[in-house]
Amino acid sequence: MSTPDPPASARPPAKDGGSPPLKRALGPKLLVLFVIGDILGTGIYATTGDVAGKIGGALWLPFTIGFAVALLTAASYVELVGKYPKAAGAALYTQKAFKVPFLTFVIAFMVMCSGLSSASAAARAFSGDYLGEFTDAVPPTLIAILFVLALAAINLRGVAESVKANVVLTLVEVSGLAVILAIGAYAVFSGGGDPSRLTRIETGGTGYALLTGVLGATALGFFAFVGFEDSVNMAEETRNPARDFPRAIFIGVGVTGTVYVLVAVISSLLVDSRTLAGSSGPLLEVVKAGGVDFPPKLFALIALFAVTNSALINIMMASRLCYGMAAERILPPVMGKVLARRRTPWVGIVFVSALAIGLVSTGEIEGLGDTTSFLLLCVFAVVNIAVLVLRRDPVDHHHFRTPTALPVLGALSSLVLASPLADRGADVYVRAGVLLLVGAALWALNKAVMNAREKSGAAVD
Repeated sequence: MSTPDPPASARPPAKDGGSPPLKRALGPKLLVLFVIGDILGTGIYATTGDVAGKIGGALWLPFTIGFAVALLTAASYVELVGKYPKAAGAALYTQKAFKVPFLTFVIAFMVMCSGLSSASAAARAFSGDYLGEFTDAVPPTLIAILFVLALAAINLRGVAESVKANVVLTLVEVSGLAVILAIGAYAVFSGGGDPSRLTRIETGGTGYALLTGVLGATALGFFAFVGFEDSVNMAEETRNPARDFPRAIFIGVGVTGTVYVLVAVISSLLVDSRTLAGSSGPLLEVVKAGGVDFPPKLFALIALFAVTNSALINIMMASRLCYGMAAERILPPVMGKVLARRRTPWVGIVFVSALAIGLVSTGEIEGLGDTTSFLLLCVFAVVNIAVLVLRRDPVDHHHFRTPTALPVLGALSSLVLASPLADRGADVYVRAGVLLLVGAALWALNKAVMNAREKSGAAVD
């Protein structure tokens, strides 16, 4: 990168080889469903038990704190996507705010890796206890690989097809959570469950141990809220992003946050935290304990659709991020290649799918989920600071403006949850560190290639 903010940032990479621009296929209703579908899924269906293992019966507490942190950062994203409706998302905001190419690349790479670790966690969840209700004859790793390949094929077909598939899967996963809410209502009105569990915080100590335990549970539970930040990468495929994104993101975070807190309350009310912690399909345990004659296999099928939706959206977003990074000349221009007929970023889709296949064999649900949260919390801290810095860069169109206190609180809360105070395993930091080293190597390689091309062009002139 020869300049900190290249002119290419204002246009897609269509001019490198004639690729067409992305298709503006998303209206306001489809965007709201997209955001809700992006947030719902693996986090609540698969990691509820792991969060219960960290916090005990007060499972609602980390989800409530995570809900608040998500709303703070969502407000910053809404302001920025309204000002700069481009596909590069957090990378674009970082570049405009700080004009440090390497920092821009690190943020972009962290976002992409968070999407891939999330998709990998979803693939692992797909092959866990929910699938175990039907069969355990096929090796889980093989199932996860085939799962990723199928999602790549859907993404290659087109954004409209991918988002329509997302809508169908969203409706299915919402129905699963509705079943949990109905079971909880039945339990409350029939006098079932154990309300005393809801006040039990079992972090193994008091004082500092209590603080780190709650923060650790919140950081892991925050994995359930990630996804709204992915939607900003669909800005170039949205008909009116400045108008539609504020409503879509706030409705999406509000609906999912409310549902998550209620599901957490019901889960603790009906199932002991140790039982939840011992299952990769914790909501299935809730169905079995609810006293309602709902077929466990049917709920397991719904859960499989839910984690499929999470993986579909994360792989879609990672490929769009590759496209946006190519437009910013952070990645080689080939990453911006678009299929002429389908108008989808096919090179990006192939690239991120290959990385996801590699990740599904390197970790389990909890580790991959916590890695996703850690990477995104670091990104969120930078985005919340960027929104304040970019107040000195007005634009000539109307957009949402968040109250100044919100990004300040968002940055502080994100930094605390990303810090060692959150009591996460060392493997999360190791995995994130290795990913960043890989990213740094790619950045150096791309910089060397770009410099060589510039020197070659100068010699020809």
